[in-house]
Amino acid sequence: MKIAVTGATGFVGSRLVERLHKEGNRVLVLTRNTNFAQKVFPPEAFPHVEIVAYTPNVSGSWQDAIAGCDGVVNLAGEPIAEKRWTPEHKQEILNSRQLGTQKIVEAIANANPKPTVLVNASAIGYYGTSETATFDETSLSGNDFLAQVCQAWEAEARKVKDAGVRLVILRFGIILGLGGALGKMITPFKLFAGGPIGSGRQWFSWIHVDDLVNLIVQALTKLEIEGVYNATAPNPVRMADLSQTMGQVMNRPSWLPVPAFALEALLGDGAIVVLEGQQVLPKRTLEAGFEYQYPNLQPALRQILK
Repeated sequence: MKIAVTGATGFVGSRLVERLHKEGNRVLVLTRNTNFAQKVFPPEAFPHVEIVAYTPNVSGSWQDAIAGCDGVVNLAGEPIAEKRWTPEHKQEILNSRQLGTQKIVEAIANANPKPTVLVNASAIGYYGTSETATFDETSLSGNDFLAQVCQAWEAEARKVKDAGVRLVILRFGIILGLGGALGKMITPFKLFAGGPIGSGRQWFSWIHVDDLVNLIVQALTKLEIEGVYNATAPNPVRMADLSQTMGQVMNRPSWLPVPAFALEALLGDGAIVVLEGQQVLPKRTLEAGFEYQYPNLQPALRQILK
C-alpha cells in the first residue's frame, strides 16, 4: 500500500511510519518541517518514505500528493498539555484539528484516484470528565473545551464519507510509551519523588503505543472496520493505581503527590487533562475482534520501562 501520514514525526506517527515501512508499504509523510522529517526518516534507512512539505490549515499543491495513496492517517494536532491555555493557544488547538482535517478531507475529495480510507485521530476528551461515569463509543459528548474540540474535529472528518471514502475515527486515550505523558512522569520517580497527580481518584484511560499502532494498521487494512472506536486498553485505572504501579515497576517510592495547584500554576486550564479524567471502555474495539498485547497496566509499564 501507499499511505499518507500527517503528524508523522510525532510520538505515535514516527512509530506508525516505522511499522508501515518495515512491512513493505510506501509512506507519504506530510510535514511542516522537512529538515526535521529527513532526520527522523533518513533516506538510507527509509527508502520508501517520501517527504512532502505542507501547511496543515491551508489548501495548496501539497494536496495533489494524496492522489494515488491507498489510505490516509491524520494524526496532526497542536499538543494540548504542553503549555497554558491562553485564548490564542486554545484557538491553535482547535484550528490545528478542525482546519487541518478539513484540508485533508478536501485533498481526498479532489484526488484522482482517491484513497479508500481515512483513519482520523480524535480523543477521549470527547466524553468530558467524570469520576463516576463509564463511557463507551455510544456515549454522548461532554460540553467542556476539549469535548467541543473533538466534536468539531470529528465533524470535519465525517465529511469524507460524502466522497465515498471509508472513515475510521479513533478516540485516543493517554498513550503509554517512552515519550508523551509517561515520559514526563518517569523523571520524578527516578528522583525518588514520584506520586499521584492531584486527588489520585481521577480515571486514567490509557493504551500502550504498540497497541495503538496495531489498531491504526488494522483500521487501514480491515474493510469491515468503520466508524468510531475507542483507542484505549480495556482496563483503565485510577491515577493513584497508576502511580503505585509505576513505583513497583521502577522500584521507587510512589507516595509523594503532585498537588493540583502546582500543575494549575504551570498549565492553567490545560491541567484538566491530568487532574480530571474519564473511565473509557473500548466496547466497539473489542467487538471488532481487536486483540490487545497489553490489556493490563503492569505488563505494559514493565515493557516500556524495562
